[in-house]
Amino acid sequence: MKVGSGLRLVALALTVVLSGCSSPAPDDAETVVVVHGLGRTPASMAILVSRLEKAGYRVVSFGYPSRSEPMEVLVDRLGNEVALCCGDEAGTINFVTHSMGGVLVRAYLGRLPEPHEGRVVMLSPPSQGSEIVDAFADTPMLQSILGPSGSRLGTDSTGIAVQFGPPRFTLGIITGDRSLNPLGSWLIPGPDDGKVGVERAKVEGAADFIVVPASHTFIMNHREVAQQVVYFLREGRFDHDAD
Repeated sequence: MKVGSGLRLVALALTVVLSGCSSPAPDDAETVVVVHGLGRTPASMAILVSRLEKAGYRVVSFGYPSRSEPMEVLVDRLGNEVALCCGDEAGTINFVTHSMGGVLVRAYLGRLPEPHEGRVVMLSPPSQGSEIVDAFADTPMLQSILGPSGSRLGTDSTGIAVQFGPPRFTLGIITGDRSLNPLGSWLIPGPDDGKVGVERAKVEGAADFIVVPASHTFIMNHREVAQQVVYFLREGRFDHDAD
Protein backbone atom coordinates (compact mmCIF):
# COMPACT_ATOMS: atom_id res chain seq x y z
CA MET A 1 0.00 0.00 0.00
CA LYS A 2 1.27 3.47 -0.89
CA VAL A 3 1.95 5.90 1.94
CA GLY A 4 -0.62 8.40 0.62
CA SER A 5 -3.32 5.73 0.45
CA GLY A 6 -2.51 4.62 3.98
CA LEU A 7 -2.81 8.14 5.34
CA ARG A 8 -6.17 8.60 3.63
CA LEU A 9 -7.44 5.39 5.21
CA VAL A 10 -6.27 6.54 8.64
CA ALA A 11 -8.01 9.90 8.17
CA LEU A 12 -11.21 8.14 7.09
CA ALA A 13 -11.07 5.84 10.10
CA LEU A 14 -10.61 8.79 12.45
CA THR A 15 -13.59 10.55 10.89
CA VAL A 16 -15.78 7.49 11.38
CA VAL A 17 -14.67 7.02 14.97
CA LEU A 18 -14.87 10.67 15.98
CA SER A 19 -18.09 11.65 14.22
CA GLY A 20 -21.71 10.72 14.72
CA CYS A 21 -23.87 10.09 17.77
CA SER A 22 -21.99 9.65 21.01
CA SER A 23 -22.46 6.92 23.56
CA PRO A 24 -25.23 7.49 26.10
CA ALA A 25 -24.51 9.98 28.88
CA PRO A 26 -26.23 10.42 32.25
CA ASP A 27 -29.92 11.22 31.93
CA ASP A 28 -29.45 14.81 33.12
CA ALA A 29 -26.52 15.56 30.77
CA GLU A 30 -27.02 18.31 28.21
CA THR A 31 -26.12 17.56 24.60
CA VAL A 32 -23.57 19.60 22.64
CA VAL A 33 -23.29 19.20 18.88
CA VAL A 34 -19.74 20.04 17.78
CA VAL A 35 -19.27 21.21 14.18
CA HIS A 36 -15.80 21.52 12.60
CA GLY A 37 -14.70 24.07 10.03
CA LEU A 38 -13.89 24.22 6.33
CA GLY A 39 -11.45 21.58 5.12
CA ARG A 40 -11.29 19.92 8.53
CA THR A 41 -12.75 16.74 10.06
CA PRO A 42 -14.15 15.86 13.50
CA ALA A 43 -10.58 14.92 14.45
CA SER A 44 -9.72 18.63 14.54
CA MET A 45 -12.18 19.08 17.41
CA ALA A 46 -11.15 15.97 19.37
CA ILE A 47 -9.34 17.83 22.17
CA LEU A 48 -12.28 20.16 22.72
CA VAL A 49 -14.72 17.24 22.58
CA SER A 50 -12.75 15.45 25.30
CA ARG A 51 -12.85 18.53 27.52
CA LEU A 52 -16.59 18.97 27.00
CA GLU A 53 -17.18 15.34 27.93
CA LYS A 54 -15.07 15.74 31.08
CA ALA A 55 -17.26 18.74 31.94
CA GLY A 56 -20.28 16.41 31.92
CA TYR A 57 -21.76 16.97 28.46
CA ARG A 58 -22.97 14.41 25.97
CA VAL A 59 -21.20 15.33 22.73
CA VAL A 60 -22.34 14.65 19.18
CA SER A 61 -19.49 15.29 16.73
CA PHE A 62 -20.85 16.20 13.30
CA GLY A 63 -18.64 15.43 10.31
CA TYR A 64 -19.48 16.70 6.84
CA PRO A 65 -17.85 17.10 3.38
CA SER A 66 -17.18 20.82 3.69
CA ARG A 67 -15.43 21.23 0.33
CA SER A 68 -17.66 19.21 -1.96
CA GLU A 69 -21.28 20.16 -1.28
CA PRO A 70 -23.27 23.42 -1.29
CA MET A 71 -24.41 24.96 1.97
CA GLU A 72 -28.03 23.96 1.45
CA VAL A 73 -27.06 20.28 1.28
CA LEU A 74 -24.82 20.60 4.33
CA VAL A 75 -27.70 22.15 6.28
CA ASP A 76 -29.86 19.15 5.36
CA ARG A 77 -27.10 16.83 6.58
CA LEU A 78 -26.90 18.66 9.90
CA GLY A 79 -30.67 18.56 10.31
CA ASN A 80 -30.69 14.81 9.71
CA GLU A 81 -27.87 14.30 12.22
CA VAL A 82 -29.67 16.33 14.88
CA ALA A 83 -32.89 14.40 14.30
CA LEU A 84 -31.07 11.06 14.47
CA CYS A 85 -28.92 11.78 17.51
CA CYS A 86 -31.04 14.18 19.53
CA GLY A 87 -34.67 13.38 18.75
CA ASP A 88 -37.11 15.10 21.10
CA GLU A 89 -34.40 17.29 22.65
CA ALA A 90 -33.43 18.88 19.32
CA GLY A 91 -34.91 22.23 20.35
CA THR A 92 -32.74 22.53 23.46
CA ILE A 93 -29.37 21.14 22.39
CA ASN A 94 -26.26 23.32 22.38
CA PHE A 95 -23.82 23.84 19.52
CA VAL A 96 -20.08 24.55 19.52
CA THR A 97 -18.59 25.39 16.13
CA HIS A 98 -15.34 26.33 14.45
CA SER A 99 -14.97 28.65 11.45
CA MET A 100 -17.45 27.82 8.65
CA GLY A 101 -19.22 25.47 11.05
CA GLY A 102 -20.69 28.59 12.65
CA VAL A 103 -22.17 29.71 9.33
CA LEU A 104 -23.59 26.23 8.82
CA VAL A 105 -25.28 26.24 12.23
CA ARG A 106 -26.68 29.75 11.68
CA ALA A 107 -28.17 28.56 8.38
CA TYR A 108 -29.66 25.49 10.08
CA LEU A 109 -31.13 27.38 13.03
CA GLY A 110 -32.44 30.05 10.67
CA ARG A 111 -34.62 27.42 9.02
CA LEU A 112 -36.40 26.53 12.24
CA PRO A 113 -39.88 28.00 12.75
CA GLU A 114 -39.27 28.87 16.41
CA PRO A 115 -36.32 30.44 18.27
CA HIS A 116 -33.80 27.84 19.42
CA GLU A 117 -33.61 27.36 23.19
CA GLY A 118 -30.11 25.89 23.34
CA ARG A 119 -26.91 27.94 23.49
CA VAL A 120 -24.33 28.32 20.74
CA VAL A 121 -20.61 29.10 20.99
CA MET A 122 -18.76 29.89 17.77
CA LEU A 123 -14.97 29.85 17.51
CA SER A 124 -13.48 32.18 14.87
CA PRO A 125 -16.61 32.34 12.70
CA PRO A 126 -16.46 34.31 9.43
CA SER A 127 -19.70 35.97 10.53
CA GLN A 128 -19.28 38.84 8.09
CA GLY A 129 -17.17 36.95 5.58
CA SER A 130 -13.43 37.05 4.94
CA GLU A 131 -11.30 39.36 2.81
CA ILE A 132 -9.23 36.34 1.81
CA VAL A 133 -12.24 34.91 -0.02
CA ASP A 134 -12.83 38.31 -1.63
CA ALA A 135 -9.27 38.36 -2.96
CA PHE A 136 -9.02 34.84 -4.34
CA ALA A 137 -12.48 33.28 -4.70
CA ASP A 138 -12.51 33.79 -8.48
CA THR A 139 -9.25 31.90 -8.97
CA PRO A 140 -9.67 28.26 -10.02
CA MET A 141 -7.13 27.05 -7.44
CA LEU A 142 -8.87 28.62 -4.48
CA GLN A 143 -12.28 27.60 -5.74
CA SER A 144 -11.10 24.00 -5.68
CA ILE A 145 -9.80 24.47 -2.12
CA LEU A 146 -12.86 26.30 -0.79
CA GLY A 147 -15.55 24.33 -2.63
CA PRO A 148 -19.09 25.58 -3.31
CA SER A 149 -19.80 26.54 0.31
CA GLY A 150 -16.47 28.15 1.22
CA SER A 151 -16.51 30.20 -1.99
CA ARG A 152 -19.63 31.97 -0.67
CA LEU A 153 -17.86 33.36 2.40
CA GLY A 154 -16.97 36.74 0.93
CA THR A 155 -17.71 40.05 2.63
CA ASP A 156 -20.03 41.60 0.04
CA SER A 157 -23.81 41.39 -0.11
CA THR A 158 -23.74 38.14 -2.09
CA GLY A 159 -21.84 36.27 0.63
CA ILE A 160 -23.93 33.78 2.56
CA ALA A 161 -22.42 34.79 5.90
CA VAL A 162 -23.81 38.34 5.68
CA GLN A 163 -27.34 37.36 4.67
CA PHE A 164 -28.56 36.17 8.08
CA GLY A 165 -30.70 38.23 10.40
CA PRO A 166 -30.06 38.64 14.15
CA PRO A 167 -29.67 35.27 15.89
CA ARG A 168 -32.79 33.78 17.49
CA PHE A 169 -30.68 31.91 20.01
CA THR A 170 -28.19 32.71 22.76
CA LEU A 171 -24.88 33.19 20.96
CA GLY A 172 -21.35 33.61 22.28
CA ILE A 173 -18.37 34.20 20.00
CA ILE A 174 -14.68 33.58 20.72
CA THR A 175 -12.17 34.73 18.15
CA GLY A 176 -8.40 35.04 18.04
CA ASP A 177 -5.89 37.79 17.28
CA ARG A 178 -2.78 35.72 16.54
CA SER A 179 -1.84 34.83 12.98
CA LEU A 180 0.14 32.02 11.36
CA ASN A 181 -0.71 33.39 7.93
CA PRO A 182 1.21 36.57 7.02
CA LEU A 183 -0.43 36.87 3.58
CA GLY A 184 -3.90 36.52 5.04
CA SER A 185 -3.17 39.08 7.72
CA TRP A 186 -1.87 41.49 5.08
CA LEU A 187 -5.23 41.29 3.31
CA ILE A 188 -7.31 41.70 6.48
CA PRO A 189 -7.56 45.18 8.07
CA GLY A 190 -7.08 45.32 11.82
CA PRO A 191 -6.32 42.46 14.20
CA ASP A 192 -7.05 38.98 12.88
CA ASP A 193 -6.38 35.29 13.42
CA GLY A 194 -4.83 34.70 10.01
CA LYS A 195 -8.10 33.99 8.22
CA VAL A 196 -10.84 36.10 9.84
CA GLY A 197 -10.62 39.65 11.14
CA VAL A 198 -11.73 40.24 14.73
CA GLU A 199 -14.40 42.69 13.52
CA ARG A 200 -15.62 40.22 10.88
CA ALA A 201 -16.25 37.58 13.55
CA LYS A 202 -18.85 39.71 15.33
CA VAL A 203 -22.60 39.12 15.03
CA GLU A 204 -25.11 41.82 15.84
CA GLY A 205 -27.35 40.54 18.61
CA ALA A 206 -24.83 38.08 20.07
CA ALA A 207 -25.00 37.71 23.85
CA ASP A 208 -21.22 37.98 24.37
CA PHE A 209 -17.92 38.27 22.51
CA ILE A 210 -14.30 37.78 23.57
CA VAL A 211 -10.90 37.83 21.89
CA VAL A 212 -8.16 35.40 22.90
CA PRO A 213 -4.47 35.10 21.87
CA ALA A 214 -5.02 32.22 19.44
CA SER A 215 -4.78 31.48 15.73
CA HIS A 216 -7.65 30.41 13.50
CA THR A 217 -6.21 26.95 12.98
CA PHE A 218 -5.68 25.98 16.61
CA ILE A 219 -8.10 28.07 18.66
CA MET A 220 -10.19 25.02 19.57
CA ASN A 221 -7.22 23.34 21.27
CA HIS A 222 -6.59 26.05 23.87
CA ARG A 223 -7.55 25.03 27.40
CA GLU A 224 -8.78 28.51 28.29
CA VAL A 225 -11.04 28.49 25.23
CA ALA A 226 -12.61 25.22 26.38
CA GLN A 227 -13.12 26.74 29.84
CA GLN A 228 -14.86 29.75 28.33
CA VAL A 229 -17.03 27.50 26.15
CA VAL A 230 -18.20 25.54 29.18
CA TYR A 231 -18.78 28.75 31.16
CA PHE A 232 -20.96 30.16 28.39
CA LEU A 233 -22.95 26.96 27.99
CA ARG A 234 -23.74 27.10 31.71
CA GLU A 235 -24.16 30.84 32.27
CA GLY A 236 -25.06 32.34 28.90
CA ARG A 237 -22.02 34.66 29.04
CA PHE A 238 -18.25 34.45 29.18
CA ASP A 239 -16.09 34.79 32.28
CA HIS A 240 -14.48 38.16 31.64
CA ASP A 241 -12.71 38.01 35.00
CA ALA A 242 -10.77 34.85 34.11
CA ASP A 243 -6.99 35.16 33.96
